[in-house]
Amino acid sequence: MKNLQGAGLSRLYLKDTAFQNLMQKRIFNVLLIATPYDAFMLEEDGRVDEQIYFEYVRLNLSSPPRFTKVANYDEAYVALADNSFDLIIAMPGVDVSETFREAVNIDNLYPDIPLVVLTPFSKEVRRRIANEDLRGVDYVFSWLGNVDLILAIIKLIEDRMNADTDIEEVGIQAILLIEDSIRFYSSILPHLFKFLLKQSMRCATEALNEHEQMMRMRGRSKVLLARDYEEAKGLFDKYGDNILGVITDARFPVNGEKDPDAGMKFARMVRKRNPYMPIIMESQESANRTSAEAAGYVFLDKNSKTLPLDLREAVSKKFGFGDFIVRDPQSGNELMRISNLKDLQKRIESIPDDILYYYCSTNSISRWLYSRALFPLAEVFKGIELRDMSDTPRLKQIIFDTIVKYRRMKNRGVVAVFQKENYDKWSNFARIGEGSLGGKGRGLAFIDQIIKRNPVCDDFDGVQITIPHTVVVCTDIFDEFMDSNCLYKIALSDAPDEEILKAFLQASLPDDVIADFEAFFDVVRRPLAVRSSSLLEDSHYQPFAGIYSTYMIPYIEDTAVRMRMLTDAVKAVYASVFFSDSKAYMNATSNVIDQEKMAVILQEVAGEEHSGFYYPSFSGVGRSLNYYPTGDETAEEGVVEVAAGLGKYIVDGGVSLRFSPSHPDKVLQTSTLELALRDTQTSLYALPEHNGEAAEFLVDDSFNISRLSVPDAFKTGALKYLVSTFDVDDRIIRDTEFGRGRKVVTFANVLKHNVFPLAKIAGFMLETGQYEMGRPVEIEFAGNINPVPGRDGEKGTVYWLQIRPIVDTKEMLDDSIMDIEDKDLILRSETALGHGIMDNVKYIVYVKPDKFDSSRNTDLVREIEEINARFVEKGEPYILVGPGRWGSSDPALGIPVKWPQIAGARLIAESALPGYRIEPSQGTHFFQNLTSFGVGYFTIDPDGGNGFIDMDYLDSLPAEQESDSIRIVRFPDSLTIAINGRKSKGIVRKP
Repeated sequence: MKNLQGAGLSRLYLKDTAFQNLMQKRIFNVLLIATPYDAFMLEEDGRVDEQIYFEYVRLNLSSPPRFTKVANYDEAYVALADNSFDLIIAMPGVDVSETFREAVNIDNLYPDIPLVVLTPFSKEVRRRIANEDLRGVDYVFSWLGNVDLILAIIKLIEDRMNADTDIEEVGIQAILLIEDSIRFYSSILPHLFKFLLKQSMRCATEALNEHEQMMRMRGRSKVLLARDYEEAKGLFDKYGDNILGVITDARFPVNGEKDPDAGMKFARMVRKRNPYMPIIMESQESANRTSAEAAGYVFLDKNSKTLPLDLREAVSKKFGFGDFIVRDPQSGNELMRISNLKDLQKRIESIPDDILYYYCSTNSISRWLYSRALFPLAEVFKGIELRDMSDTPRLKQIIFDTIVKYRRMKNRGVVAVFQKENYDKWSNFARIGEGSLGGKGRGLAFIDQIIKRNPVCDDFDGVQITIPHTVVVCTDIFDEFMDSNCLYKIALSDAPDEEILKAFLQASLPDDVIADFEAFFDVVRRPLAVRSSSLLEDSHYQPFAGIYSTYMIPYIEDTAVRMRMLTDAVKAVYASVFFSDSKAYMNATSNVIDQEKMAVILQEVAGEEHSGFYYPSFSGVGRSLNYYPTGDETAEEGVVEVAAGLGKYIVDGGVSLRFSPSHPDKVLQTSTLELALRDTQTSLYALPEHNGEAAEFLVDDSFNISRLSVPDAFKTGALKYLVSTFDVDDRIIRDTEFGRGRKVVTFANVLKHNVFPLAKIAGFMLETGQYEMGRPVEIEFAGNINPVPGRDGEKGTVYWLQIRPIVDTKEMLDDSIMDIEDKDLILRSETALGHGIMDNVKYIVYVKPDKFDSSRNTDLVREIEEINARFVEKGEPYILVGPGRWGSSDPALGIPVKWPQIAGARLIAESALPGYRIEPSQGTHFFQNLTSFGVGYFTIDPDGGNGFIDMDYLDSLPAEQESDSIRIVRFPDSLTIAINGRKSKGIVRKP
């Protein structure tokens, strides 16, 4: 079997059809030359524009033409001089010859405008036309009282205008009609075009959304009309490789003379070049039936009253339109009927080998695909050459794999309308509803387009980069849910979060949404993440990362229980818009809560099951600007933080591994034994198996997430390639999982020994994401590493989960301000985050170093929250200074505030204390908000040579407010805060 090598196939079927480039030449303006009476007879009631318009609308065609009517040729020349026309239709008056004389003159003056003569049908007119000079006329048609003829004329000429580009360059298929009888082709063409347009509409329903449907309509088969042997042969010589079939008269001119055997001669020539070309022969002479059928052609009698119906059935059956009917070639019995591409994929295995061999040998499958505008697939199958029946099993696999590849390609980068009957595991991204996708939803759709534009993502050194199965429940469903359940009253009240959540959980989602969820369940049989995607989230100027909830639900066999958990999760995400933290954040950002709308993302959770727990090999976040470069790193190379297990571990500020994609073998945390043992991950987050009962949802969206120790996870084999082993005897960490000793999460085999190309992939995502978005970006991702590479060397999968912009670094500042002497400064940091100058801050709120006790960190949160609320209410920004890691979920690492509790701060500083050294925070939603919202961030470690705080100066100033742990100092004049984000330097100048 030739042409079935995988690489060759990939090159073929990864080339998509650019439907938007088809049918570039269109007829928009038509000049109709006819006496008022003839024009009235043409359109019966004087409105040809309306009739054509409604016919276009009915057939789902865009841009119906506009008609300009003139009564004679004097008016025609004036109109032609003043306006631009794409087509001229002339109806002869009493003097038929005048029309053809003027046509020659018009052709000389306007050679690029096609001219069609439309005559009343009569033998006398036909006789007179036979003696006329037709040099200036493109076609002559007989008016038979059917406005469909006008549509057919326009489409015939458009097909001719676009043939060279669409057929030869793109591969659009054509039907060759050979007919010299004006009356006959005037009768047949309207039926043929209407059939093709309706077939195109039917096939377009397989498209993923309305835009795709409209584009697919442009891929319909064209019609080429020839009126003699020479014209027909010229068209076949030029377009023969892309002709679906031939419809030919038996008798038509050859070398200017009528030849009763012309049709048979032409058919024999065609079959000699292409033995399987379908041919339909028409004739008024029934004697031609025997010879036509003997040669294997379809014969149609022109005298039959059912000729249009007979022709439509013959074209549908022989040219590959309609359903693909699998018949036994011997008996003719129907075995199965395949209605669309998904059906062919599903049933290819059940087609008997000998019958599939027959259909592929005769190009029947490729012809059917061509008729449905599935050109890349048709090209592949047309090029397959079978040696014998033994090729058939391999052929079935090739067809299946090719269709899967094609459908994935078509799904990639497209936000499809969720259709229950069409959604399957090869579907990628779909929406339920007509509203907005929200911020995260838009980000995912954008990522999907990036992946489509970069084919390397299909095989990045053995790894596929993709997004998980994703369905977005759009914002209009949120509106319907809120209104139908009358929830705004309690939502906008000051009721506790638990009460708001309870009201939302008791409400009902629309029935049609529930039905779509059931179809989604049939495809995605894995745990689901139900993520918020509000209008404001992840926008360029409204940083809302991590403000709303994300719930995870495990996979449960019982569909009813799973449905309850999914619907409760969706309703809980809706409720989180109105939780107190969200309202506080809205207030801090000057947004109005009732203007916020929520879309919800339903997404397959990346990961695998490991001894009753589900989680990915790793999760990570990355930024295309590295505000903490060390060693040879530069700010522009970006930074990535990864951890084993679910990404919530990083989002919550857990100890993750930080590396630069350009220097993955130089990781600060593993550079010394002490750092590696102290500052690497000791636990991870996972989703446990469910007991089969629907859980009660809580305001805390992590209520069903478990924390596993690294040793326990290691025992399951889940951390292969991610851990190293601490050899106690030799006091060394070995880059292997084998041996006795503590397992340390170093990612050494991935980052240093490149078992898995994570660093290259992260660098690619950051660099490509920044280029595509036109600004620095933050990304989130997760991945699975195959313990053993697959049969084709597949090392695993990386799921690109999110992209959003980070702080704008275009704002320039005068570097000389950084040269101020320390005696004039309150704060200085060599690891500063942010960029620019702030000069409207008069307050510093700081935690007293001598009173600090990490065991009381939780108590400090309430006090800081109250202080922040007062500053927000007054509209006064402030500087916040404290020891340890702000926003950490672990009170032992720092004060565990949430962003809304310190949202009024313009600069946040983390200071190290003796014995309490904390690495700079990075990689969390918390700090995404800091950077995107333009909040400065300092880390200060005087003992480590990083900056200082003039604490004596602060303590010497009178306190506006003071408690056991916190002091608030007010300055009479504004402080100057300056940060150079590229150089990671920041200062606060004394007033």
